[in-house]
Amino acid sequence: MQPPSPIRAIAFVDGQNLFHSAKASFGHRYPNYNVRKLAKAVCEAQGWELEAVRFYTGVPDAKDNAFWNHFWVAKGAQMGREGVHVHTRALRYRTKTVRLPDGKKHSFVVGDEKGIDIRIALDVIRLAQDKAYDVALVFSQDQDLSEAAIELRRIASEQNRWIKIASAFPENPRHKTRGIEQTDWLPISREVYDACLDPRDYRPKT
Repeated sequence: MQPPSPIRAIAFVDGQNLFHSAKASFGHRYPNYNVRKLAKAVCEAQGWELEAVRFYTGVPDAKDNAFWNHFWVAKGAQMGREGVHVHTRALRYRTKTVRLPDGKKHSFVVGDEKGIDIRIALDVIRLAQDKAYDVALVFSQDQDLSEAAIELRRIASEQNRWIKIASAFPENPRHKTRGIEQTDWLPISREVYDACLDPRDYRPKT
């Protein structure tokens, strides 16, 4: 089936997944991306028209982690002013225990972003059913989202139209990086990523 003209894309951004990938690939120490600029750059390279950007992240409660609560509240507010649809979930903290090489156990507290991948998948499917886009541009490498890709093929067949889902992620120069299975993979070079940084620093001054 031939793609439509123009090809409309909606970006679905897993904020934590994108940050950790950029940290591992490029060494960035905090989430310094401008998601609208980054989504626009990826879309322009593919010849797609960016219809909307949807951003998803877990946010800790201020009493659990005041630093990152301040950061995400401030960054989320700015993204909202720029027209990004921001979806947040409260981080749930749990104690994780691992066994060290010397046999001792080490316990530490980690934040759990429970439900973010499910929320993204539901929105990808819902908006496809509403015919809101032709391309779901997912900034994530979370393999749980491969189920949404399979569902999109069913929707495309039912609606008798062209639909694509793509996985965009920072390209790691040191080892091969993989996108979400069942999707088109769009590695992002450091040059493209660094051209789409947010000049604002939302980290609280200490």
